[in-house]
Amino acid sequence: MPQKTIELFVPGRLCLFGEHSDWAGLNRIINASIVPGAAIVTGIEQGIYAVAEKCEHFVIYNEAEELTGMWVDFDCPMQNRELRAVAESDSYFSYASGVASYIKDHYSVEGVRITIKKMTLPMKKGLSSSAAICVLVARVFNRLYSLNLNTRGEMDIAFKGEQRTRSRCGRLDQACAFGTVPVCMHFDGDDITVERLSVKGNFHWVFADLNARKNTIKILGDLNKCYPFAETDKEKNIHTALGELNQKIIKRAVEYLKNGETAKIGELMTEAQNLFDSMVAPACPSELTAPVLHSFLSDEKIKLLTYGGKGVGSQGDGAIQFLAKDSSSQEALCEYLAERGLFPYKLTIKAHYQIRKAVIPVAGYGTRLYPVTRRVKKEMLPLIDKDGLVKPAILILLEQLVEAGIEEICLVVGGEDDIRVYNDFFINQLPEEHLSKLPKEMRNYENLIRTIGARISYKIQNTRLGFGHAVSLCADFCAGEPVLLLLGDTVYTSHRVENCTQQLIETYEAMEKPLIAIHKIPVEQICYYGILSGVWRDDFHTRLEITRFVEKPDQSYAEQNLFMNGRDNEKEYYAVFGQYILPPEIFEVLNGIISGEYGQTSEIDMTVALRSFVGKGLTGVVLDGAMYDIGNPGAYKKTFASYA
Repeated sequence: MPQKTIELFVPGRLCLFGEHSDWAGLNRIINASIVPGAAIVTGIEQGIYAVAEKCEHFVIYNEAEELTGMWVDFDCPMQNRELRAVAESDSYFSYASGVASYIKDHYSVEGVRITIKKMTLPMKKGLSSSAAICVLVARVFNRLYSLNLNTRGEMDIAFKGEQRTRSRCGRLDQACAFGTVPVCMHFDGDDITVERLSVKGNFHWVFADLNARKNTIKILGDLNKCYPFAETDKEKNIHTALGELNQKIIKRAVEYLKNGETAKIGELMTEAQNLFDSMVAPACPSELTAPVLHSFLSDEKIKLLTYGGKGVGSQGDGAIQFLAKDSSSQEALCEYLAERGLFPYKLTIKAHYQIRKAVIPVAGYGTRLYPVTRRVKKEMLPLIDKDGLVKPAILILLEQLVEAGIEEICLVVGGEDDIRVYNDFFINQLPEEHLSKLPKEMRNYENLIRTIGARISYKIQNTRLGFGHAVSLCADFCAGEPVLLLLGDTVYTSHRVENCTQQLIETYEAMEKPLIAIHKIPVEQICYYGILSGVWRDDFHTRLEITRFVEKPDQSYAEQNLFMNGRDNEKEYYAVFGQYILPPEIFEVLNGIISGEYGQTSEIDMTVALRSFVGKGLTGVVLDGAMYDIGNPGAYKKTFASYA
């Protein structure tokens, strides 16, 4: 078989608010009175592009023009002693070797060959180029050796690997693992939580290296002297600024981003800088007085183009960031900063919603699975999951939703009896006698089930008028946000670290278009599915601009009108994979259909509603995984035998 090769991009990161609070929050391990840290961090448009494959050694080659003359190709045996020696040296490859050594210590792997194809990320400019290379190495091992790490796991390994070097980075640097979306991070001792943020409106940032002197080691050294316990007024000010006052700024920033309040974000940047100058900078005046930084912040021409500005990273005369008023102001600001001898970079955070909500219609009677469905909901039929546990199918589906970051789940049920069934499983506690007989790990799993249950709410579909009607009932639940829509009698397995839902959400975050997950099916199965055709928008045939969508066509019609040409020019047919991400406008479309058809006995067809988005960006996405159906006896038998 040919060697598997993967392509990767890892961005640098920019801390928008909350610098220094990551290491400050770590001190809660010793002093519980310290307020947890919090920061808003985003990946940037600049980063590292690479390809990678398995290899006996740990090898990093360069083909990036940007690194010509700076780079000596690196080849090290994939052995702990050799890797640790490089990590602890001043080598250019110490960071990468630190991560590789950590992985070698904890996983059974051989080496990798990483080839840097392009490098657009400035190094040693406060944008975490070191963290980006660490995340890149962690991700390469994860994907090539199927280590089953999620994004948080990659971030943790990148951090632990960098800790093996002479660097002592903060915990927010590896936020670049989450890509070019803003995240809110909370630091409570060793515990870190990461929340992807919804953004309404476009935010036009400009950041630049100040080309001035800065001693980061002294800044961190002087500020760290104020922890873990504050004794002087100066030290108490720093605890207050990086603690409770920072928490208030972060809370407001999250709200302003969510509401698209650009001017308020800019004003908050200025407020945060003033807070830093008055309460933190006095602890290290030789570095944090920062005359170069403040000369740009006070520049009247810059003020005309921006809503606000502040320092970057550890602050001082290192780098600066501004929020421009619009795209033209962003361009003008870049030109002006270049005239003043800086090399500016643009960062545009575009409007997008994090997919937080999911809808699953489960009101059907399950008549094809009679007689078991006289008393058992078909979604509650058991399957053996990959962890060896016997679970209701709906639990497998919901676990994957939670893993993908879904916070709220609406089940569309047939009545109060259905709600009692789900509450009995997901909410009600087991009798103490039953609970006591479970092993410890199963008692922990019992808590997980109830945690999932806390995310569930219900809509009752009193009259079963079909899939589209069930979805229409959830308009108030979705509250103007895009929504993940799934079938309740289907489970999925992924061929990647990210589960199928995570893959679909990541695609939506990149494209921000209505999506339908699709998969290739044999021609003889066409009559059982909704079939889609259109135009491939990528060379790998994973993004399909949909132009036709027909529900359960006959085979002869599909063979003439709905086929796609494969890469070998053979005819291929693509069907719905059972997962959708739809914009809030879907409810207007459904209500329009319902108002015209409510008097009829026919069901409200979801396909008709989806067709309204053809020509408006509706895209089919081929996920790297497989779908398993439990909706009829034959499918259930096959799924039960082959899912795990």
